[in-house]
Amino acid sequence: MKIPQLIASNNAIPVTGNSLSKNHPTELRASRREISIAFLLPDLYGGGLQRVMLTVADALAQRGYSVTLLLCSNTGPLREQLPESIKLIELKASPTWQAQLYALAADPSGLRELLRPVILPRKPFKTLNYLPALTRYLRREKPAVLLTAMSYINVEAILARRLAAVPTRIVVSEHTHLSTWRTMSQDWRRHYLPMLMRRTYLMADAIVAVSDGVADDLAAHIGIPRQAITRIYNPAILPDLPDKAREAVEHPWFAPGASPVVLAVGRLGKQKDFPTLLRAFARVRATRPARLMMLGAATGPDKQDKQPTKLMALAAELGISDAVALLGFVSNPFAYMSRAAVLVLSSIYEGFGNVLVEAMACGCPVVSTDCPSGPAEILDNGQFGWLVPIGDDAAMAKAICAALDTPPDREQLRARAAAFSFDRAIDSYEAILLGNSIP
Repeated sequence: MKIPQLIASNNAIPVTGNSLSKNHPTELRASRREISIAFLLPDLYGGGLQRVMLTVADALAQRGYSVTLLLCSNTGPLREQLPESIKLIELKASPTWQAQLYALAADPSGLRELLRPVILPRKPFKTLNYLPALTRYLRREKPAVLLTAMSYINVEAILARRLAAVPTRIVVSEHTHLSTWRTMSQDWRRHYLPMLMRRTYLMADAIVAVSDGVADDLAAHIGIPRQAITRIYNPAILPDLPDKAREAVEHPWFAPGASPVVLAVGRLGKQKDFPTLLRAFARVRATRPARLMMLGAATGPDKQDKQPTKLMALAAELGISDAVALLGFVSNPFAYMSRAAVLVLSSIYEGFGNVLVEAMACGCPVVSTDCPSGPAEILDNGQFGWLVPIGDDAAMAKAICAALDTPPDREQLRARAAAFSFDRAIDSYEAILLGNSIP
């Protein structure tokens, strides 16, 4: 395989006019249409990361940019919510051996870092198989900028740009607390990931973290300067959130006079630690009438049935199955948040914690684990909600009861949520993608 001359892209992308203006005259929109921005995701399963990336992509398309979404797999419940403003391309997988050769050709001097997590494994990270297709896309289309998320994909995007030898600006983003994510997995390949990230991330044109906690952990864990990372909070409050919060919910648990509903929203994976929430709710239910409603899909197509079954088995063991409902993926969780008595985030780790901001924007009190990272930043160290230790069902139950007995002022919650402005987040993403200073 011929290795092309490697290039670096460190220049800002020129745009006629004020690129960050909230008013978009025809001339400015026309100039933006000439700037192509690509987003890369593994799939469309309903996690916060995918939602955030789609939100940013749609917002930039509305501002006039030519936006393309690249997917390794066009599957997942968010497929039905893809904005019409975004062009969709599904990449084709190549044989593993070919993808491994592409990775080595992209950075032969990085063999030591590539060897164990990428070159030697019979089954490397699944997204590696899309490296050849991504390289061909960059070489053919030469987008002005590519925004990626997730550690594996970030590395692969940087390798693809090097191999394609195009001036595409690469912006990588981290949406989770990397050190905790690594230690929670039995996947031995993750042990070698920091070395590879350390080598490749500084080849990117910009690095984004979704909270200060994520940025601090990323810098410490992979050994790069903290000042090389830009924190941009997620655009959690969408412009149509108030309208969606007012939409009707056809569920008997929200009928007038019904018991208060404790709400949880998130994918049914280990990270969210729903077993601790179930144990906490069992303590709450022993003292008062209440119901627990959980919204969220399983973590992938191979786990659609296993996770709900395990959770309901635990609920039955705790004697609360009659007061627990797993509704699966819900396209409009805000209507539920506006009617719930309290929202609980029971996670072991987060990147930001979108649901906390969303719930507060709906006027819903929140209880959260003080997990790394995001919740403490959002709740101002407990000023706007209850923070409890990770895995402590007794403390969580006590906080839920406190929220039910003495809920905070809903308008104060909405005001705090407004601090995480949608426009500010999109302005910041627009600036960093174009190579401008953050407003």
